[in-house]
Formats: sequence, C-alpha cells, structure tokens
Amino acid sequence: MKKKEILENNDQSIGFAIPRKNYKLIAIGFAIVVLGFILMIGGGSDDPNVFSEDIFSFRRITLAPIIVLFGFAFEIWAIMRKPKSIEE
Repeated sequence: MKKKEILENNDQSIGFAIPRKNYKLIAIGFAIVVLGFILMIGGGSDDPNVFSEDIFSFRRITLAPIIVLFGFAFEIWAIMRKPKSIEE
C-alpha cells in the first residue's frame, strides 16, 4: 500500500484533537471576550483630584461583564462541541 492510501484509510485517527470549525468558533469567542474588555475601559478622570461618575455607567458595570461571561461560555461550548459524524 502506498502512504497516501494508508492515510486515507486511517483518516479519523490522524489530525488535530479539535476540528477546524471549532477553531473558528474559538476565535469568535475570543473576539467576544475582547469586545467585553474593550467596553470596560475608560471612565477615568484626567485630573486625579476630580472624581468622575462615568466609571459607574451601565456599560462598564453591567453590560461588559455579561458580554465577557457570555464569551467565556461560548469558548467552553466551542471547545466541547462534538462534530457531526460522517456517514459512510
């Protein structure tokens, strides 16, 4: 048998542990987490003697942490997702 024929017969045992589609979903989840952290930044004051109430905005206190948690949950789902089996 040629090496190519052996690889075609053992197609399921060779390759990465996570399918290619899952890597794309992991990248999407990473982007969601980064978006959540970007929403958290800001709200500071230029003058250290002046207190700014912007740090307690809805976006920074509620929305951004929810997006980050959703991103992490999406990451876990993307890693654990089992691909559909190929029917022969």
